[in-house]
Amino acid sequence: MNRPLGTDFPLILIGAGGHARVLQELAQASGRQFLGVCDPQLASQGETTWRGLPVLGGDDALEEIDPSSVGLVNGIGQLVGSQARSDLHERLNTAGFMFPPLVHPAAWVAGSARLADGVQVMAGAIVQPDCRVNRNVIINTRASVDHDCVIGQHVHIAPGATLCGGVQVGEGAFIGAGAVIIQGIRVGAGAVVGAGVTLTRDLDAGLTMRCAAGHLKHLRH
Repeated sequence: MNRPLGTDFPLILIGAGGHARVLQELAQASGRQFLGVCDPQLASQGETTWRGLPVLGGDDALEEIDPSSVGLVNGIGQLVGSQARSDLHERLNTAGFMFPPLVHPAAWVAGSARLADGVQVMAGAIVQPDCRVNRNVIINTRASVDHDCVIGQHVHIAPGATLCGGVQVGEGAFIGAGAVIIQGIRVGAGAVVGAGVTLTRDLDAGLTMRCAAGHLKHLRH
């Protein structure tokens, strides 16, 4: 998109699950204002408010809104193997909506780091100099991304994960909670690094590395 990702327009939250609750608190802590929330389940139940926000309807409510007047917040959490979050981002981005990057006031992002549209940096997370973080990435609570890392679009870096310098993570990969990826490693598109794993060699696209009975195992999925 060619429009700048400004910070002065109101937000609409998409989704009403646990991830959406975290993002509501993040945005409000940053001084951002919400017009409301869109969620099909809330709308079908006839709910009119959610956590103090007006329920605007399901996703179809966005058809009545000028895309240039608001920013969207993708409140759909990322699960291993699920395309729901990335599909939502792509569909609404194609319709002309912006997903401004959001950074919690208790996170730290270096001035030379580059965050694309839809990036969400949670409380306690760190993004060091010259990192490039592509669209719709979650850098979750207390995750650490060191210098010169390149993170592909639609990646989830789970709470407490550590990426050392120069790590490259392909599109749609999932880095589990507490995982450690040492410097210079490449993680392929769609790969999964399991919770608590220390990754010391490249992981090819589509593979899973998990810790089982004290041993690391490659799994195809």
